[in-house]
Amino acid sequence: MKIRSNAKKLIECDNTFVSPSYTRSYPLVVDRAQGLWIHDVDDNIFLDFTAGIGVNSTGHCHPKIVKAIQIQAAKLIHMSGTDFYYKPQIELAKKLATIYPGKYNKVYFGNSGAEAIESAFKLARYYTKRKLNIAFFGAFHGRTMGALSLTGSKYIQKKNFNPLVPGVTHIPYANCYRCPYNLKYPKCDIQCAHYIEEVFKTTVPAEEVAAIFVEPIQGEGGYIIPPIEFHKILYKIAKKYGILYIADEVQCGMGRTGKMFAMEHFGLIADITSLAKGIASGLPLGAIIAPSEIMNWEPGSHASTFGGNPLSCQASLATIELLENGLIKNAEKQGKYLVKGLIELQSEFECIGDVRGKGLMVAIELVKDRENKERHVALRDAIVDEAFRKGLLLLGCGENSIRFSPSLTVNKNEIDTCLNILREVIKDLLK
Repeated sequence: MKIRSNAKKLIECDNTFVSPSYTRSYPLVVDRAQGLWIHDVDDNIFLDFTAGIGVNSTGHCHPKIVKAIQIQAAKLIHMSGTDFYYKPQIELAKKLATIYPGKYNKVYFGNSGAEAIESAFKLARYYTKRKLNIAFFGAFHGRTMGALSLTGSKYIQKKNFNPLVPGVTHIPYANCYRCPYNLKYPKCDIQCAHYIEEVFKTTVPAEEVAAIFVEPIQGEGGYIIPPIEFHKILYKIAKKYGILYIADEVQCGMGRTGKMFAMEHFGLIADITSLAKGIASGLPLGAIIAPSEIMNWEPGSHASTFGGNPLSCQASLATIELLENGLIKNAEKQGKYLVKGLIELQSEFECIGDVRGKGLMVAIELVKDRENKERHVALRDAIVDEAFRKGLLLLGCGENSIRFSPSLTVNKNEIDTCLNILREVIKDLLK
């Protein structure tokens, strides 16, 4: 890696003028990117297995995405879909409503995942006329006040911001590697799902609960994949009490898991689904999808000036076309190849306690020993930092896991490069 003089100057400027609330894992200052390859301001080259935190689903600067943005930018950049009509927003709403399972769907547009969750939060309260909600430990739904109230990830995200929106109760998520009940699947009878009935018996009146907010596959919490029965049981309980089942697919949706929507793996259709990240290949866009019966709020109830911006909508339409024309299948195929390679690494290194993934939403969990599963946070952080120095961009998730979320365009050679660097890094750190 070259001397990072340009990066150093820019980071010093950033430290002077940019909010210190951001969480930068390592001193990467990006200049340009194409596909999975990033060039920094000192002409160092990196293989990106973060996809801008799961956003660049079609890779950096895919030519079809760039072309769609350029054509739209020459016609109309902004007109606000909250007060006016324009074709890109209408076409995208129709496309999302059509590809989403179920019938008679409607779409609301915002700018981000947090906005999508806020919108679902408000719609659930509007539709049910109820005030309470259920969310999960380990969940990350965003940092705006409503989304933050649902979040159960890290204490620092809530420190000094209380009181938040009241009436949110958190319960355990289905993490079979670290079962909160110390049981073994499938003999556990999915106690983590049935536990919600105990909550209804003791502290939370079910008839006052508007919604259960849940990630089909938990993202920031560690890329946790629940057993298929988990969502089925929870969904059945929700229907029993007239509670909405809201799927946060901000990170796991839009093809990342090898299906367009992650909830498809569980054979369910959520009442409301929140989308963002990979929906528009890097342009700001969030959305919620719900049946017309549920999305029945009156004009003026909720809106967003920039939501459904023409540029973002055209980028999303081009993104969906690429997903449908091969990238979702590639995510499934390459995800299996990546998991296979990581399992081989697991056989070499005792510190890799667990390998898990669906499509290209893959993680390894670092432990001090496999028997006791003691979390190895320091090693996780060291691997991420050292991988950066060797030209591989990774990010952590959960307390001690590393996520692998490359663009859905990734190929076997790029996965092999990632695995080779990772093997070299772990060997060096364990010497």
